[in-house]
Amino acid sequence: MASESTFDVVSKVDKQEVANALNQAQKELAQRYDFKGVGAEVDFSGEMILMKANSEERVLAVLDVLQSKMIKRGISLKSLDTGEPYASGKEFRLETTIKEGIAQDIAKKINKLIRDEAPKGVKSQIQGDELRVSSKSRDDLQATMALLKNFDEADLQFVNMR
Repeated sequence: MASESTFDVVSKVDKQEVANALNQAQKELAQRYDFKGVGAEVDFSGEMILMKANSEERVLAVLDVLQSKMIKRGISLKSLDTGEPYASGKEFRLETTIKEGIAQDIAKKINKLIRDEAPKGVKSQIQGDELRVSSKSRDDLQATMALLKNFDEADLQFVNMR
């Protein structure tokens, strides 16, 4: 086995599934009796999801509905970065951003984890917002994948296995 095998570690979110989850959440908010007359809304623009309601408890309930719809659509909640509810005029708002790509600090943590706990011949390098992992042994790469599946700071996917 002369050549090295590699795979890329990425963190991506399917935008169409996010849009589907948001549409389902909007329909549920419109139909549910406990959301009637409280101004509950979910708006989506690019990377930002904005939830509105007339009280802090209601806006957190809107977040719960959105999260349940995202889980049903197969979107990990690790890819959401949710802020704290804040008052804006007569309503409360809650902003959530969708995290795409692996941030530098998290990439460094993954790199350190691979260096410390992965099999010896495995190397990794940061390439922009993804990580390339390489080794001569495919078995070592699969062991590294199993190790990274337990990483809980980001939603990770493995692509381009060669």
